[in-house]
Amino acid sequence: MSSALLAVLRRDLLLALRQRGDVLNVLMFFVVVVTMVPLGVGPEINVLRTIGAGTVWVAALLASIVSLPRLFAQDHADGALEQMLLSGQPAALIVIGKVLAHWLVTGAPITLAAIPIAVMFDLRFEPGCTLIAALALGTPALSLIGAVGAALTLGLRGGGVLVTLLVLPLTVPILIFGAGAVDATAGGLSAAPNLFLLGGLSLGSAALAPWAIATALRISLE
Repeated sequence: MSSALLAVLRRDLLLALRQRGDVLNVLMFFVVVVTMVPLGVGPEINVLRTIGAGTVWVAALLASIVSLPRLFAQDHADGALEQMLLSGQPAALIVIGKVLAHWLVTGAPITLAAIPIAVMFDLRFEPGCTLIAALALGTPALSLIGAVGAALTLGLRGGGVLVTLLVLPLTVPILIFGAGAVDATAGGLSAAPNLFLLGGLSLGSAALAPWAIATALRISLE
């Protein structure tokens, strides 16, 4: 079973490398959204420190949603997705492999890109480290929840709009806890409760989302 997961993961990563433009577009979207905010609110340092964490999380959420249509759509169009589900391998493992590949090419680069962005918003060392830790813990949940929405809207006309409407309300807690962890650190409080909640959301999503995604994909392919 693990070989099926690794095969799907390797395949999707190779496809992402061949289509670097799509991956770079998501990362550039994240960077552009974040850098536009200081231009709009002005160079006041205290203001930038206050809005920095929230801005990064909103940009990460939007970038994750932008990348969702390519999660299943290409494999659905060429019939590869149906062949995977009919291969006899557990559908949940196939889904986990695809979602993990999605996180590695979206969530992980966004987390790394947040390091210089934290400096741009003049976040000090501890709040900046908390921001990176929060993104590392929370972005897997963004990919998992987003994959549920992408599976439910697969093949539908206007699916991009529908997936946004489905995913945004479900990801609000991640946004709140992620920004709250940085605010707590900046205020001299412990960020541990927020980080634990983010980790719990990602673990809970990892336990439940693959089964929901697999079921949604089967329904979409019928």
